[in-house]
Amino acid sequence: MASRGMMIPELEKMSVEQLKAIKEQTDMEVNLLQDSLTNIRTATTRLDLASTALQDLSIRPEGKKMLVPLTASLYVPGTLDDAQKVLVDVGTGYFIEVVLTRFTALIIT
Repeated sequence: MASRGMMIPELEKMSVEQLKAIKEQTDMEVNLLQDSLTNIRTATTRLDLASTALQDLSIRPEGKKMLVPLTASLYVPGTLDDAQKVLVDVGTGYFIEVVLTRFTALIIT
């Protein structure tokens, strides 16, 4: 990679078309970085929400009646059987059962 001092004379020698191509490439890279940052912020928010939900679940007594989300807008009635084991969505429709204390330690660190 050329140093910044060496790039300026090279840029001065380039044609307008070459400069436009560099600008377009740079714009695409900036957009990609902005999209990546947005995805990271979204994931962080979801992790914070999951952490809050797990903390709330851990203080509920067994046998507690509650609504269980099947989708973002569909809930069914259920009963809390074991507050120490939870199902975690790992993506593409797959879930794993984990012990709450172990999973909480993973998401806090």
